[in-house]
Amino acid sequence: MTTATVILLLVVVVALAFDFTNGFHDTANAMATSIATGALTPRTAVALSAVLNLIGAFLSVEVALTVTNAVVKIQDASGAPRPELLTDGGSGLLLIVLAGLIGGIVWNLLTWLLGLPSSSSHALFGGLIGATVVGLGFGGVNWNGDGSKIDGVVGKVMLPAVMAPLVAGLVAAVGTWLVYRIARGISGPDTNPGFRWGQIGSASLVSLAHGTNDAQKTMGVITLALIASGHWSDTENVPFWVKAVCAVAIALGTYLGGWRIIRTLGKGLVEIAPPQGMSAEGSSAAVILVSSHMGLALSTTHVATGSILGSGVGKPGAEVRWRVAGRMMAAWLITIPAAGLVGALMWVIGDLLGGGTLGAVTITLLLVVATVAMWLRSRREPVNPDNVNDEWDPQSEPGSSGDRSDSPASPTLA
Repeated sequence: MTTATVILLLVVVVALAFDFTNGFHDTANAMATSIATGALTPRTAVALSAVLNLIGAFLSVEVALTVTNAVVKIQDASGAPRPELLTDGGSGLLLIVLAGLIGGIVWNLLTWLLGLPSSSSHALFGGLIGATVVGLGFGGVNWNGDGSKIDGVVGKVMLPAVMAPLVAGLVAAVGTWLVYRIARGISGPDTNPGFRWGQIGSASLVSLAHGTNDAQKTMGVITLALIASGHWSDTENVPFWVKAVCAVAIALGTYLGGWRIIRTLGKGLVEIAPPQGMSAEGSSAAVILVSSHMGLALSTTHVATGSILGSGVGKPGAEVRWRVAGRMMAAWLITIPAAGLVGALMWVIGDLLGGGTLGAVTITLLLVVATVAMWLRSRREPVNPDNVNDEWDPQSEPGSSGDRSDSPASPTLA
């Protein structure tokens, strides 16, 4: 088995591992509000979300093609790898992809441990950008396409990162205000069962939309690796087997449930009532579906967070915990550079070990060690379906008088 083949297999396995972490990291985006209001039980919510993520993954490939074509410059006009990059069967390019994936996974796991709803998408892009910069130089990153239009990392990643949560928040705020305005004559709108049913429908739509966006990103990375190794050259399609395995991986991760992040989004930002949850989820679904159709690789976490904050602003008298929101936004700002640093470090380690099988296996083992360490740390005081809806205690937030410096934003976390 050649070096390039070994690294390609490692890339596929690690990419599916990233897809799995993406699933449990982002379950909260669709189901946190439904769990918080009691519209769905925790286990039912994650099972429903998993099934809809699986279906949604097959509905579009636009975002996958963005990841394949708009982040790293490895192709010529025909879609084939640039000849000067094909030394050693493309193993050098594959090492860049592998290092980038490891950067994304490490950041996903760290923010999950801390209960921070950061962007899995930006973690992935950050890892790829960091590894590409040290491996190919700044010119290896497709910053803005060919310059004739807003494209590449700037147009497909950075601009949506800024605009999506603002648009989602505005839509959710207006929607929440209208719902309460229209429901003035209804006795107890916050306890009306009709809104709970509406929330189940809107949450389901978010899960479906999530599959059309986030599952595509791993498809794009694997396709990028296949291009780098000379196994694929079609820039307009993704192999069916890639779609299938990525859909299953993200669905399994979703079913696991990222309870730490579900708690932060469902209880930490706003005390959500069913009318707010329905408005927030409807806003998120609309923004994600439109973006998926346009091939914009936005962060569904940013969208969901913006929608939840908007639902708090739109409800008269609602309390919005801006301190928690501020911590989340700080994590958003450092996601790409932090994941990029990890991706760059992994490439450097792999390259120092020869850039071949030894280097690829070593950085993969480092990922395994980091994963096990964070999982063991999380077991000290786990968050699970039984305590995910416990009352939010502000004293548990980092920086408060009752907090320890290493404590995540939940009273039940270590």
